[in-house]
Amino acid sequence: MTPPLPLDNAHERVLRLKLSVMMFLQFFIWGAWFELGFDYIPKLGFNNDWQLPLIFGAFNLGALVALFFSTQFADRHFAAEKFLAFSHLVGGAAMLGLFFVRPTSPDQAKLYFWPFFLLMLLHCLFYVPTISITNSIAFANLRDPQQEFGPVRVWGTIGWIVASWPFIFLLVDWSQVPRLADVGFANWLGAALGTSLVGEAAMEMKRYIFLVAAIASFVLAGYSLLLPHTPPKPAATAADALAWLKAMRYLRYPFIAVLFVVTFIDAAVHQSFFYWTFTFLGPKADGGLVDIPANWVGAVMKIGQIAEILTMLVLGYVLKTFGWRITMIVGVLGHAARFAVFAYYPEQWAAITVNVLHGICYAFFFATVYIFVDEYFPKDVRASAQGLFNVLILGVGPFVANFVCGRLREIYVTDPVNKWVDYPAVFQYSMGAALVAAALLAVLFHPPKSTAAEQAVIDQPEEMAPPAA
Repeated sequence: MTPPLPLDNAHERVLRLKLSVMMFLQFFIWGAWFELGFDYIPKLGFNNDWQLPLIFGAFNLGALVALFFSTQFADRHFAAEKFLAFSHLVGGAAMLGLFFVRPTSPDQAKLYFWPFFLLMLLHCLFYVPTISITNSIAFANLRDPQQEFGPVRVWGTIGWIVASWPFIFLLVDWSQVPRLADVGFANWLGAALGTSLVGEAAMEMKRYIFLVAAIASFVLAGYSLLLPHTPPKPAATAADALAWLKAMRYLRYPFIAVLFVVTFIDAAVHQSFFYWTFTFLGPKADGGLVDIPANWVGAVMKIGQIAEILTMLVLGYVLKTFGWRITMIVGVLGHAARFAVFAYYPEQWAAITVNVLHGICYAFFFATVYIFVDEYFPKDVRASAQGLFNVLILGVGPFVANFVCGRLREIYVTDPVNKWVDYPAVFQYSMGAALVAAALLAVLFHPPKSTAAEQAVIDQPEEMAPPAA
């Protein structure tokens, strides 16, 4: 008979399970509305000049608040699990409100903009800080975070992927599906999965993204109270409070400044992918070009997250073999390649398959940037430096992209009534920006070897540090 597990071992397995469920729900909420929201919200009648950029920019404003609020206030004054519960309760209520606020005419769009925007802003202000709070809970309670955090965090990516599954069935045009008793299960399932709602019927069902996200938020709010108690961190010292300013001083080093600029560009390009892709891949009757049934578009886009999981497994080998610069260039060029396919060869099979490049785009650039910052910045400002790059990745870069994409939609709309867009034209802007970012890395990004960097950037006195370009 197999002997029982040691108490500590059994306890740790239960703990990892709890934290994995937390991560699953945390990113399920985000994945439920984010991708499909870029198709649903622009069709509500809000203008492209400032209303839509502000609505989508609410998430990016939340990222800016998270940098200061969650690290300087929330996790130093509240138990993390209680703050998580309260945040998701408020965020879920805001999502529920968005489910009910749906303008159906231009006059209603003018009237409903501020309630819609404020609800979105309320959700994001409470949701975005919880991304770092869940990480804090995991790091504080895992015995060996360096080894155990990865397998726990991957359940967040799985949650993002699973969040699209309800809409495979919610967006089915059931009026076109024969009765199960008449055709048998296999034929019934094939018919169900091969049809999708379009037009007003699809819009009515797409608003359920907010209801699904709200339900998941309420579930996580309650579940958070079952998580291990994670007390507030010690009060920040004056040096801690100003660590982000100290981190900014390292931008005087050319290779860090170049990476900062490239991160901004790539974050904007990354946001443009979400801004355009759901509608682009969707049915032509709803303004798309590739003509994938609407109930399958979310699942197609999730191919990228599956590829991300697989790519992360080889990231360490790639970095060791090719180094920082080549790895990052390949990651940025992944964006350029994906948009090139979208622009010049928007065939269904190609547009679906090219989404595997998302894994390269994310792991080889964004994940690599986080590792690079951890390697090249001193310990006392490392967390603040990560926060500064996060502001670019989740905040400033996407926020600017929302306005640029909104303007491009106005310029390249080919049918004002149906809101059809000249997608090959707008995708060339994203492709071009990615090529510029890759060129900057190739020409100007030359980080010293790790040990040399510690001497040249961190430990050298001011007069010995290399000059900025």
